[in-house]
Amino acid sequence: MSVRGCSIKRNQTKAGETSLRTEQRVHFIGIGGYGMSAIARVMLEMGYEVTGSDVARQELTEKLAAKGARISIGHEAKNVHGASLVVYSTALSSDNVERKEAEQLNIPTLHRAQMLARILNDRAGVAVAGAHGKTTTSSMIALVMENSQLDPTYIIGGEIVNVGTNAKAGNGKYVVAEADESDGSFLQYRPSIAVVTNIEPDHLENYEGDFGKLKEAYVKFLNNVRPDGCAVVCLDDGNVRDILPQASSTRAITFGIDSEEAEYRAVDIELGDRCASFGVVRAGQRLGDVRLSVPGRHNVYNALATVVVCLEAGLTLERIAEAIVEFRGAKRRFHVLGEVKDMLIIDDYAHHPTEIEATILAAKATGKRIIAVFQPQRYTRTFFLLDAFSRAFKEADEVIITDIYSPAGEQRIEGVTSQKLVELIAANSNPNVAYIPTKEEVQANLAARIAPGDLVLTMGAGDIWKVADSLARELREQA
Repeated sequence: MSVRGCSIKRNQTKAGETSLRTEQRVHFIGIGGYGMSAIARVMLEMGYEVTGSDVARQELTEKLAAKGARISIGHEAKNVHGASLVVYSTALSSDNVERKEAEQLNIPTLHRAQMLARILNDRAGVAVAGAHGKTTTSSMIALVMENSQLDPTYIIGGEIVNVGTNAKAGNGKYVVAEADESDGSFLQYRPSIAVVTNIEPDHLENYEGDFGKLKEAYVKFLNNVRPDGCAVVCLDDGNVRDILPQASSTRAITFGIDSEEAEYRAVDIELGDRCASFGVVRAGQRLGDVRLSVPGRHNVYNALATVVVCLEAGLTLERIAEAIVEFRGAKRRFHVLGEVKDMLIIDDYAHHPTEIEATILAAKATGKRIIAVFQPQRYTRTFFLLDAFSRAFKEADEVIITDIYSPAGEQRIEGVTSQKLVELIAANSNPNVAYIPTKEEVQANLAARIAPGDLVLTMGAGDIWKVADSLARELREQA
């Protein structure tokens, strides 16, 4: 069922919701984060007055300031004075001085996901969920729609390399956004199209350590699809197959590579150096071929999901193929930061064992010697997935593990250390592994010995990208 013709309700609010006029001011606490900055940018482009605060200036805050947002560095109570609405994120503590001041002054406050839900639910929302591939898939969909004159609004957790931004307020009916399962906030959305790329045990600290509860949340997400909408789901993923019978209230369109019963399949897949191609088959009939300018089998899955969504939006496969080949990736998703004298520096957000394996496999297509540098993120994730992490590096030629990157306030877990992970990697997947604690030490180590034919691949959801960025810059200067 196509979502064409679905009703779009604008400027309406449910009982208890605060209605906003564009002349009113929205204040974002922690405006520099990818998710927060994307919503702030869209609201700026919609005509709202936007202010925000963060602990430091960075590229995203500078871009918002250039568009007219007023940015304050540091959190102070006075920053919320005069605001009509205050938006905050999960990363913000409940005792934040600005959030407390807003409550004291009876200024309405919304979680980031609630604000995004208002934007997405107001039009024909395309909400992309899954353990892996959310950012790339939503970026692909947004770019194909943008290049096909559908003029979408999009709010994405990573910058689309082609357009240099992670958000835009369009005049078309579609709103494309990532649906974050990490804290259950994706249950706020009522999309016209819901995408589930895969389901894996992650963020279990928010689900009482119970993978079953996480899968139940995905069932609710799928059952939240509008009656005239559909779910686009990967049938190759066993956990997705498991929950489909419980999401019977929503029409599902299945896609996959290996599952012959999937409605849409990718066939004749060819994987190359930073590229891929495949044929699209629906119900046994070949519809055409797709070429990608990004590598890896995992991106074939992302692209196939994009094809299905955009076909449902009324585009032809020929038009989709013309647009998707232009996709150059999302920032921190197999992002080439430097290529100097046959030395290649790539950074990726991979922070889960499955993502690490897929990213290393994509890197192998370059034919280079792979030095995989991984910065674990969160003690809880490392605790729950320690064994899986230890088995994810077998295809790398060399592995470096740094200290665990932990967000402020997270408690250490006894016995969960980078040294322990290194020991397990050596035993379970790759004996050529070393523990180098800090980013500075890693960069110095690599700069002293990187040679032609090497590929340095930094991975992690923290700040390990700074190693790749600095190393690439140093190589360019030397050249």
